Amino acid sequence: MSFQSTTERFTPGDVATDMRDLATRVKNLQALQQGQDFRLPLGGRLFDIVVTASCPEAYTVVRLLDEVQHVPGERADACGPVIEDPERRWLIWLVPPGTSDTWAPHRYGTCLGRPHEVVLPAIAQAEPPGPYWLRPCRGDRLVPPVPLQAFLDRFQPGPAPHEEVLGTILSAIF
Repeated sequence: MSFQSTTERFTPGDVATDMRDLATRVKNLQALQQGQDFRLPLGGRLFDIVVTASCPEAYTVVRLLDEVQHVPGERADACGPVIEDPERRWLIWLVPPGTSDTWAPHRYGTCLGRPHEVVLPAIAQAEPPGPYWLRPCRGDRLVPPVPLQAFLDRFQPGPAPHEEVLGTILSAIF
């Protein structure tokens, strides 16, 4: 095994900012290990989210992203992580961090990043009741925002929840 060196450098201030809520993050990781829901901040180095309606048009987008992200010889459900909240009829797409900075207002998907938080279902939660992983959370991919936005424009799953509504209830939806 070989390791590559990096030119990325951190100042003490950078580390302190990321570490200020270390106890909370450790508790969240413990919840994850115990198969419970866990809360994570959006943005930073983790991910942002796009929230869309959950409907037949949205499932078409999921299937198309399965094709976009499929690698021969791997699982067919290759789309990056997607959570379905059947009670609110939402799909929550985990997209790369910083997407919320470049995501233009969109009729069919609302993108949120920092300073919002999200409560994620337990990793093993793959079906209802409650929110569940429609596409599993894997360590090697997120949903690519450019094809996601193009497919949302094409298939128009709606209505998308408004940012103000999401920002006030998102961390408590699960």
